[in-house]
Amino acid sequence: MLGDVDDDLLPIGQFARLTRLSVKQLRHYDEIGLLRPACVDTATGYRYYRAAQARTAMSIGLLRSLDVPLPVVGQVLAGTEGALESVHDSLEAELARRRRTLASLERVMTDGLPATQVRIVTEPAHRVALVRERATGTADIGRATSAAMSRLTAGLLYEPQTRSDAGTDAGSDMGSDMGSDMGSDSAAPAGNSGRSPVAADMPAALPGGGVAAGGPRLIGLFPVDLADEFDVSAALVLAEGWQAGGGAQVDVLPGGTFAAATHLGPYDQISLTAHAVLAWCAERRHPMRGPIREVYVSDPARTPPDQLITHLMIPLEEES
Repeated sequence: MLGDVDDDLLPIGQFARLTRLSVKQLRHYDEIGLLRPACVDTATGYRYYRAAQARTAMSIGLLRSLDVPLPVVGQVLAGTEGALESVHDSLEAELARRRRTLASLERVMTDGLPATQVRIVTEPAHRVALVRERATGTADIGRATSAAMSRLTAGLLYEPQTRSDAGTDAGSDMGSDMGSDMGSDSAAPAGNSGRSPVAADMPAALPGGGVAAGGPRLIGLFPVDLADEFDVSAALVLAEGWQAGGGAQVDVLPGGTFAAATHLGPYDQISLTAHAVLAWCAERRHPMRGPIREVYVSDPARTPPDQLITHLMIPLEEES
């Protein structure tokens, strides 16, 4: 039972109105230890606050309006140095994602729904250096892809005497095959909620020349069905004398039959073309065994974003 109530104490309802918070919010902040009431009536459990707590309560409201999570709010109130840096980085990443989404939406509004030309092509197997990176959801695909590409190119080893040949031999078969089978069709946009864009900071060059020299070399590999966590991979077609280093493994990228289309434009809009290819496969009841391949043809250091060429390839189940 609360004895003589201090004149400075405010009942929770009055304090809520004063601080522009709800009674429910104040109760929750008490339960998690973020803002304790000045005293609680032991008989009724009713909470009372002091006017001096108003500034803290309103600071909590301000931080929450800025999308600061409650645990970080507690750190800020405790005076923890750098507590808001992670929130800033998170909001920057979300802003970048929203800008990519807006750009894709504007492309759909301008060009309409998918009209991408999809073809069935046959691709030979390739000896590759391969790096895998774990992605924690679709929003993390860009980071995981960028990390895998960086590890892959940083760990590439090659014989000095073959350096002059590497620029013309690496991935030359893939370049000729894709060039003859795919041409240079522009990809029209299509919505796709299942794929996130590849990070735009693709490595600018490799030993012996740029990415585009001698045909496509870098390939991104993504699962068809995305779970809460999944692996994305970066592969590089190895020329003679090239070896994988820095944790990359040498593997063989299987050949086979693929549904393929060409994406012309920024990497962060590749999902539009991927959607179009997936829709094409679904309409024709082609079973898809994955992974989806993104074959990066252009050198992003030398090519304007709207002129970047990327081949999208989805392996198809072989008919029995």
